[in-house]
Amino acid sequence: MSLTSLILRAAAPVPKPDEFRRYLFIGPHPDDIEIGAGASVAKLAAAGKHISFLICMDGRYGLSHAPEGTTPEELIKIREEETRRGAETLGVSDVHFLRLSDGGFYEPEELLQGMARVIGETQPEIIFAPDPDTGAECHADHLNTGNTMKQLAFFAPFPEIMERYGAESAPVKAAAFYMTARPNRFVKTTGFRETQLKAIQCHKSQFPEGSDDLSQIALYLKIREVAFGLHSLKFQAEGFRVLGTTQMHCLPEAGL
Repeated sequence: MSLTSLILRAAAPVPKPDEFRRYLFIGPHPDDIEIGAGASVAKLAAAGKHISFLICMDGRYGLSHAPEGTTPEELIKIREEETRRGAETLGVSDVHFLRLSDGGFYEPEELLQGMARVIGETQPEIIFAPDPDTGAECHADHLNTGNTMKQLAFFAPFPEIMERYGAESAPVKAAAFYMTARPNRFVKTTGFRETQLKAIQCHKSQFPEGSDDLSQIALYLKIREVAFGLHSLKFQAEGFRVLGTTQMHCLPEAGL
């Protein structure tokens, strides 16, 4: 770690992702939140935190494991129900859907205004979304979701700006990115990975019972949890790239 990074951490510490009361987890598609941050959601919910989910795209093109003959319109309904069951398994009942078309077939303004509206409705103090700055992510829906969240996390506390988006302001103090290659904060998740796997298994249209995909994701989550746990000295953990209001603007060294 560089001297600059050490000085910045001492002068402007990054918020801890489990120190807030109200949370909004944003997923590009059904199942993304469960995969990216499901164990942390389960832990936060068990601690009595107020958690909301927002799913931006409808997942209509995830037909590879759906029952033969399923149409995209039918799959949308199936995946929404799977999302509600997965959220409930994690302890979350407040679930919102933008119902934008999977695959990037929407206008950026639709995503921006829809996400802003839900931020205003749910009043989160911290917002989670996939990291759009990994250098490897290629899915347009993930990139668009992460970048739109970045914009709104900064502007959310400004009533005049949020009004231009057709939304209420919200007391957002931090942005947190899951599916990240550069975690700077960790949540100890010992005892919650099984709940995470049960939530993922609710998405049967994507992870049929006994499928190779389900086995592979279970192995990946186990390895990731242990790797982040060793890195953070928490034994088992999920990692996030967290930005507080200090790090969000005119502080490029915060990305080191």
